[in-house]
Amino acid sequence: MGSGQQVAVFGAYGHTGRFVVAELVARGFVPVLSGRDADTLKVLAEGTGLDARPATVDDPGSLDRALAGTAAVVNCAGPFASTAAPVIEAALRAGIPYLDVAAELEANIDTFAHFTGRARDAGAVVVPAMAFFGGLGDLLATAAMGDWSEAEEVHIAYGLSSWHPTAGTRLSGAVSRERRGERRLRYTGGQWEYRTDAAPTLEWRFPQPMGTRPVVGEFTMADVVTVPTHLSVPEVTTYMTADAVRDIASPGTPAPVAADESGRSEQTFVVDAVVRRGGAERRAVARGQDIYAVTAPLVVEAVERVLTGRTRTVGVAAAGEIFDAPDFLRALAPHVALGLLP
Repeated sequence: MGSGQQVAVFGAYGHTGRFVVAELVARGFVPVLSGRDADTLKVLAEGTGLDARPATVDDPGSLDRALAGTAAVVNCAGPFASTAAPVIEAALRAGIPYLDVAAELEANIDTFAHFTGRARDAGAVVVPAMAFFGGLGDLLATAAMGDWSEAEEVHIAYGLSSWHPTAGTRLSGAVSRERRGERRLRYTGGQWEYRTDAAPTLEWRFPQPMGTRPVVGEFTMADVVTVPTHLSVPEVTTYMTADAVRDIASPGTPAPVAADESGRSEQTFVVDAVVRRGGAERRAVARGQDIYAVTAPLVVEAVERVLTGRTRTVGVAAAGEIFDAPDFLRALAPHVALGLLP
């Protein structure tokens, strides 16, 4: 457990940030609350005994003060196109690990492109997309690969009962659309490809009880960035249930509402990761509740493993590369129910 180590949380007062703070406390860490809004930080810290340290990404000195004396930093503040690089720079100056929960494709691509060499040379740990989108799918695909050194295809299908986006999700999506324009991204033939046609609507046979559902194919999520960085697979595709796509596309869909004392919403999910090679197929499945809430045990488990040396590499690394994927997934119980691991 955390043994009282301080972990900075940038964006601590956001929807996901609050889950992360609570999970850190539950595991014996001492969160250092940070973010751009000093007043909101003060309210969040009241009565907790936790340190609130305001910081902004355009003031490196404030980030240095926020990270001073901490063992690691978790960046929960989107849009990550604006926050990831400055907070990574601050983590490198402080000599501490950096993890984020970014689902923005472009931000994750930038992190691998701009920091891989520097982080490796410094012996630093940078783990982007250590969240429901990115981390969980990457771990499942890696576990499904098992002893295969390469595969022809990875498919990760998301079955969400609904998708009530947070304000942060909407803002991050707007930033990504602004960068991408009318184009969409997919990973095929071992490289990124921009497309201007509509993503296909298909059917995906999820494990029971969800069963066969219409999905939007090539609904590209962060896993499509992380998986090819360490698995030898030329085709990586993610899918999203069509109802969830309609939810997030509608400006009238409300934000998530707490359904229990932990703050989780009623949303449920199934993530179905399928790996194919030479006519053979392997899969790994995860089920749980609330995609935002489950990000907290994912990223905090990662923090704990990094700080206790249970890692396989240094530099910028995806979840399945830096951690023992099957062991990590088993550690997520009772937050995630697993099935069909090889």
